[in-house]
Amino acid sequence: MNMNRLARRAAGVVAAAGVLALAACTSSPADSGSGSGAGGELTTLKVATIGLVSDGALLLGQEQGFFEDEGLAIETSVVANPPAGLAAAQSGQVDIAYAPSIPLLNALASGVPLKVVAPADGYVDGAADAEDPAEVDDTGLYASAASGITDVADLEGATIAIPARKAQLEVVITDALDRAGVDPSSVEWVVLDFTSAVAALKSGTVDAAGLVSPFTGEAAAAGATFVSAPSVGFFEEGAVGLWTTGESTLSGKADAIAAFQRAIAKSNAYANEHPEDAIQAGIDATGSTLTVDEVKLPFWPAEVAPIDLERVNEKLGKLGFLPSPVDLEGVVVAAE
Repeated sequence: MNMNRLARRAAGVVAAAGVLALAACTSSPADSGSGSGAGGELTTLKVATIGLVSDGALLLGQEQGFFEDEGLAIETSVVANPPAGLAAAQSGQVDIAYAPSIPLLNALASGVPLKVVAPADGYVDGAADAEDPAEVDDTGLYASAASGITDVADLEGATIAIPARKAQLEVVITDALDRAGVDPSSVEWVVLDFTSAVAALKSGTVDAAGLVSPFTGEAAAAGATFVSAPSVGFFEEGAVGLWTTGESTLSGKADAIAAFQRAIAKSNAYANEHPEDAIQAGIDATGSTLTVDEVKLPFWPAEVAPIDLERVNEKLGKLGFLPSPVDLEGVVVAAE
């Protein structure tokens, strides 16, 4: 889940729709334009991503012809962040958009009518109980060597760098603090981009920083101390990244959305069976300089179980990031 799962809070998701600028699109080689799916014609679905390595499952599925088999051509575009993608899905500017569960729940809490149609990425069952959760978590909480901090319990009153307020890393680190008995309100949050955060760790300007790969590796190389794998501790297991759509798209393109669900199921299963190919497809698409061996192995779930959203919904309310839990009735659209 590469940041990949980081997002600004989606309170302004609707307003963002009017100013959304989509990046240049790429299409499936089978794209023959919009159609009904009959007589050999393909129906084009516009899909917004945020440019993650885990997009490799979608890309590999296109290469394998899973979408064409379902009568679909996929036209992808990259947006700046999940709230922008959710805005585009809500407005109908795109048919489907990637978003992790945290920004999705923030958008739903703001009254944005969105539906979840398929899993994009996540964690294997029992991931949080793994002997080394860091092996499956591409986020990390690192402490400055000068701070002397070696454990989450040492972070009382610490200065912690994060890329944005009220977004994923603040949420998951707050959860880690809470579980360790540390008062999150004692922490001073400092907003820094990842490059600046690594530099601040090295100089001791901040006590700790929430980072994503490959910046986690840079922090370790600079002598910072690994403290926690906060995302897997928060999400625990199951689907985290989600394929979402607007209510109007779901009602107007029901057959195409059902076809997308079937193709994604095949794509995710194939990616789990051929992870190196999927990772390489994601690396190529994102222009990353990482090698396959340097990317933590993604997992592509078979379904979005109700508990995947319910767990996050409950935690966001408990930690004070939502005023009350979101009504999730009917949010997840079951595949046919």
